[in-house]
Amino acid sequence: MKQFAKILSIFALAAFVFSSCGDDEMPSIETVAVSGTVSDDTGASLEGVTVTSTLDDTKTATTDATGLYTITIDADADLTFAKDGYISAEGTVDGSADTETLNVTLDRGPGAFFAASFDETGNSVADPGFAANSIIPGNDLGAGSTEPATFMDVDFKGAVDPASTPWYADWSFYDNLINGTLESDALTTGTVETWTDADMQAAGNDVMWTNDKTYVLDGFVFVNDGQSLTIQEGTVVQGKSGEGDDASALIIARGGTIMAEGTKDDPIVFTYEGDAGNSSAQLRGQWGGLIVLGKATLNSTPGETAIEGLPTGEPRGLYGGSEDDDNSGVIRYVSIRHGGTNIGADNEINGLTLGGVGRGTTIEYVEIVANKDDGIEWFGGTVNAKYLISAFCADDALDYDEGYLGENQFVIVHQDADVDAADRGGEHDGGTDPETGTPFATPVFFNVTSIGNPDSRTLTFRDNAGGEYHNSIFVNYSRGIDIEDLLGQDQDSFKQWEDGNLKIENNVFWNIGAGDRNEDLFKVSSVE
Repeated sequence: MKQFAKILSIFALAAFVFSSCGDDEMPSIETVAVSGTVSDDTGASLEGVTVTSTLDDTKTATTDATGLYTITIDADADLTFAKDGYISAEGTVDGSADTETLNVTLDRGPGAFFAASFDETGNSVADPGFAANSIIPGNDLGAGSTEPATFMDVDFKGAVDPASTPWYADWSFYDNLINGTLESDALTTGTVETWTDADMQAAGNDVMWTNDKTYVLDGFVFVNDGQSLTIQEGTVVQGKSGEGDDASALIIARGGTIMAEGTKDDPIVFTYEGDAGNSSAQLRGQWGGLIVLGKATLNSTPGETAIEGLPTGEPRGLYGGSEDDDNSGVIRYVSIRHGGTNIGADNEINGLTLGGVGRGTTIEYVEIVANKDDGIEWFGGTVNAKYLISAFCADDALDYDEGYLGENQFVIVHQDADVDAADRGGEHDGGTDPETGTPFATPVFFNVTSIGNPDSRTLTFRDNAGGEYHNSIFVNYSRGIDIEDLLGQDQDSFKQWEDGNLKIENNVFWNIGAGDRNEDLFKVSSVE
């Protein structure tokens, strides 16, 4: 027993000595300096990966051009690695030594593939060189994509030819606003005639409004099925101010026709009652707007829909059908100003609403200025247009939905510098009920000049929308191009891009608040 006790005493002493030496020679690790590289699943180094401690998110680092990072963290923390467009990863820190090497691989997500297409499809970050009060590029931006045969063949990017007088000069209100040349031009001239819906219904099939009169809309005035309204060049049409039941607008119903053929010297003006021609770009929502409804295809069920902005239950507010070549008339050299009144429950009227309008309709040299809702909104249809302006509107400049399929060239978007005055340069939705309805929304835009503000987004594609933008200029937005990826679904806007139905090619971006890297400008939003 004595021998056994002696052995236990020796072991106890040894344990004490070992423990004391461990405390002196191997103190516990409190922080770890971690370094390593981050690459993608092809082995390429990833710059701009954010490295963050899982216990203290104030401790961060960012990988450099070679994918290298260095960070000091708590010994019992791990690291997360995140980069836009890539699938985030977590790396485990051993914590047994004060320095460690941790290399990480991030798999490419949808956003990484989309961002990579920025350069691959000819997009660039470049200063267009706009002078003060001008949207005419002063720098050579190149010619860009070759236009399809149905478009005009030009050798410049953006909406205006730098070598020519801009097409909006001299006739548009927009030209006056950006140049600060407002004059007190009395828009109420000649005899004033007030028109109600009952007056229009009683006027017969062929109605003529002439430029020796000013026509005042009192309420919602419909041009009915089988009826044609001709508006002479230089005519002024005014809507009475009011909201809800007192709102005023001109609506071209399905089967009705508008022949509004202004000229450069004598454009047709739609505005509010009493406008003297010098109202500011911030005066919005004074009346309704111009609504055109046709018989062309929608991708929603049951193939016809009640247009937004009108009271529900109005049968003449329906649009849609199967006649893609439907002709609702001509709208040329027309200025639509200060509209977008609210008819109730935040249901505002767009400046120009096009519901199921067919490609037989002509729309050229049309501006929407200072609307309280969207500038132009297409609800399905196939109508094409050239020389469009959507300026200083309080919501989206260009909006489409329900399978719109038209072609548009030479389009100006110009948002108010006030950060509260606008949403997206383009809000692009594919379908509503169902979102995957056909035909898919795949309109094509060439030669757009789009100027945003510090709180607005350039373009959003969602709800299975496709679409194309070529040879265009985008400046001064908060964010760039954003497409929706619905996780777990087979058909969405990201799939439209994968299938070649969504293209962003040969465009110029400048002063986008999110940054000038590919992944800043081209993003995918993954939605559960």
